[in-house]
Amino acid sequence: MTPFQESLQGALETFASLKALEGKIQEAADLVTSCLKSGGRLLLCGNGGSAADASHIATEFACRFQDDRLPYSAISLSADGGLLTAIGNDYSFQDIFARQVRAHGGAGDVLIALTTSGKSRNILSAIEEAKRVGMRTIVFLGKGGGFTKGAADIEIHIQSTTTARIQEAQKFLLHVLCELVEPHLKKS
Repeated sequence: MTPFQESLQGALETFASLKALEGKIQEAADLVTSCLKSGGRLLLCGNGGSAADASHIATEFACRFQDDRLPYSAISLSADGGLLTAIGNDYSFQDIFARQVRAHGGAGDVLIALTTSGKSRNILSAIEEAKRVGMRTIVFLGKGGGFTKGAADIEIHIQSTTTARIQEAQKFLLHVLCELVEPHLKKS
């Protein structure tokens, strides 16, 4: 098998395993819909490629996904380099998301965290802080879930050990989340 064929086979196997997550994605969509319709805010975070995905999905809610509709409050906690480096310098890298959760989040809001390994201390800290301030939490995991497994209200666990396949599946599921939520949001 060529490297291309191996990658394609891995992607097909990973995507086939996503069928088992339909209920979890619907549960997450219901939570996000309820949050946004009641005037709540989405906070999203991740590291590296997951940071880019967090920013991407925050944009889908604050701007629009497919339909022209009202904007909804969604903030990527990964997006502000000045703030991230200030918190990392003045406190610790572990606190870069938790401190923002404390600043921007509250009861009725939802945190969506992305981690391919489940071993990001700053993601776990963000989930813990979100719960402390009364937020609900959704985490997208891979590679067995690491020490983050069991921390969030809703876990969407990709059954793969390959970072690229996990990120591809997470992005697909995040788009499905948008597709499930957007029809319930006000058009104007």
